Amino acid sequence: MSHNHHQPDLEKLRRAMEKELSTGRYTHTLGVAYTAAALAMAHNEDMEKAMKAGLLHDCAKSMHGSELVAICEKAYLNVTAVERSNPTALLHAKVGAYLAERKYGVTDEDILNAIRYHTTGRPNMSRLEKMVYIADYIEPGRKQNRDLDLIRRLAYQDLDSTMEKILSDTLAYLRTTEGQIDDMTNRTYQYYKR
Repeated sequence: MSHNHHQPDLEKLRRAMEKELSTGRYTHTLGVAYTAAALAMAHNEDMEKAMKAGLLHDCAKSMHGSELVAICEKAYLNVTAVERSNPTALLHAKVGAYLAERKYGVTDEDILNAIRYHTTGRPNMSRLEKMVYIADYIEPGRKQNRDLDLIRRLAYQDLDSTMEKILSDTLAYLRTTEGQIDDMTNRTYQYYKR
């Protein structure tokens, strides 16, 4: 499988995540990696890339908020006010992409973007980015929330409709919980809204 020698192999990444993450988060991570692979099968995309992005998507999630902010400052990564007020939720993706490259040796820009945007999405996402965003939402360990059964079926048919549905449900949920809505999430929804 590994014809691309400078890219880290899946087994190495899996073992690294097993060490790095709590049991629950590691289980979630495997769920996302395999779900992303299944979506790649359904949509005729690169399965190995999908698994790598899935394995690494939460690689920075065990870090404390202050640690995440510190890495961003050290690496000159921009931090918005909303991100600073909720770093664990919003910065782990940006820092995850940074670590995927610096610590885990991923050079593929599409994989790095899939990690970077798995929480907020962004307008005009690549198919890999959408598959990882969707896999994070629908993996088997996720508990039933609004329309999850429908979304799980839709994901294997139409990535853009699935993005629209997840974003719409996510924004509705954030509104009911007074959660701060990240501007990028809003912009992504406007883009995918039919």
